[in-house]
Amino acid sequence: MDVDTRLLRYFATVVEEGNLTRAAARLYISQPALTKQIRQLEAQLGVNLFIRSRAGMTPTEAGEALAAHADAVLTAWENALRVTQAATTRAARTLRVGFVASAANERTQPIIADFARRHPGWRVQMRQTEWTDPTAGLATGDVDVALLRLPVPSQGDFDVEVLLTEPRWIALPAGHHLAGNDLIPFQDLYDEPFVATPAGSGEWRDYWLATDEREGHPVRIGAVAHHPDEWLNAIAHGQGISLTPEATTRFYQRPDIVYRPVTGVSHSRIGVARPRTQRDAAVNAFVLSCRAVCRDSTLAADLTMDS
Repeated sequence: MDVDTRLLRYFATVVEEGNLTRAAARLYISQPALTKQIRQLEAQLGVNLFIRSRAGMTPTEAGEALAAHADAVLTAWENALRVTQAATTRAARTLRVGFVASAANERTQPIIADFARRHPGWRVQMRQTEWTDPTAGLATGDVDVALLRLPVPSQGDFDVEVLLTEPRWIALPAGHHLAGNDLIPFQDLYDEPFVATPAGSGEWRDYWLATDEREGHPVRIGAVAHHPDEWLNAIAHGQGISLTPEATTRFYQRPDIVYRPVTGVSHSRIGVARPRTQRDAAVNAFVLSCRAVCRDSTLAADLTMDS
């Protein structure tokens, strides 16, 4: 018997949520459509999978048995798809590079150009992720290599090389009472509401809230943002403020947001990362390009300062 993996995923989500309404919202489909899909799965299997009541959806004995194996089946299928996609991109001589927001800042395009010289006939496919995945697809195997803002969850699973460092600034709504200051001590912001990344981003979220640099002061969360546009709008609307790399001042300028340097917090780091087991020639070439471009740009900046 063949069962559509989509139906199995719907089933697993209903089990996790225990409620059709919440499951439908999570799957971005209507509740009637989800109900229809669950009934279709039950008809294919010839069993009732749930006991339905006002309290929610409780798996039957058959439903519990299926739930015990559903995650493993879905994970195996996802891994198979990733391996297939990776093979496809290799055949097409394509390197998948994950990134979050500004990647390696202004060095990104020179890195890609340098890679093209080192690995003729190959192209780079840049894949941006939302802030729910600070590893930019590296943890899930959706990319071959990534340009990341450190630290990231499970960083020990990757080979990471730091390429750049830059100060963290603070983003404020233009009408904020500190917006006119040239320099802001982080201590003056302890009691302000902050715009945070999703809780699932783990230590990456904590880093951008500077939880370890607050001298024990708790964080106030004013809003949660999944990507730069959501983040910018939350700040502009006065829902909170946020630490951000200095590069943001160049890439995301808006009249209703101001950026100010802030003291009392560590610098942000950009790294190139790949799985520890990855020893692919194209990935090696990309890492070499990252090193070369960032080293040359740093030397050029040092010479400019000395002159």
